[in-house]
Amino acid sequence: MRKIGLIGGLSWTSTARYYQIINEMVARAKGGLHSAPILIESLDFADVARCTSADDWDCASGHLIGAAKRLQQAGAEALLICANSMHKVFEAVESSVDVPIIHIAEVVGDKMQADGIKSAALIGTRNVMTEKFYRQRLVSRGVSLLPPDMGLADRIDRIVYEELVLGKATRESERFMKSELTDIAKEQVQAVVLACTELEMIVDVKANVLPIYDCTTIHAKAGAAFILAE
Repeated sequence: MRKIGLIGGLSWTSTARYYQIINEMVARAKGGLHSAPILIESLDFADVARCTSADDWDCASGHLIGAAKRLQQAGAEALLICANSMHKVFEAVESSVDVPIIHIAEVVGDKMQADGIKSAALIGTRNVMTEKFYRQRLVSRGVSLLPPDMGLADRIDRIVYEELVLGKATRESERFMKSELTDIAKEQVQAVVLACTELEMIVDVKANVLPIYDCTTIHAKAGAAFILAE
């Protein structure tokens, strides 16, 4: 098996989910006592959040570049950035190392393309919902996206940064997301892209009217597939 590196701590709750999904997939594939060879560089999210709050993405990329280099030096043969929003600095991190970095939006877009999805709603934190760095990766794979709902983006930001990254999942937030997904199902779209690694904590991805593409699970499975590839 090949070794993969996770740039995590963005937040720790979603990084734990990556670790679980990858190991479950490897265990099913290999059987016995097998588990996944994984390196994790778990950053202090407070340091990264201070950069992004000040809109200082050079500062943020510096943290991720350092992590990527350390993982490569430790023997990682590919990397995952365990956060949708931090893919804003993907190119800077990618150019700093000699191993591939698996882009979350690309693997999600590939799956949607394979499933024949042509239209979707993208939901996540503000920068993911509104900026080109993420949306264009999906559009380039033939997926038409609804215009961003700024009110929803603001509410998701509050839920994520005030609750989910702290490991809190409230009933109020669960009800809010269920209501929003019900409303989205009334739009002319075929699916929803759940583009925030923490939202799985309050969204039942299997119990909705529309298919939900959970980016955390899809990205983690792509990492496991890399590990298992001969």
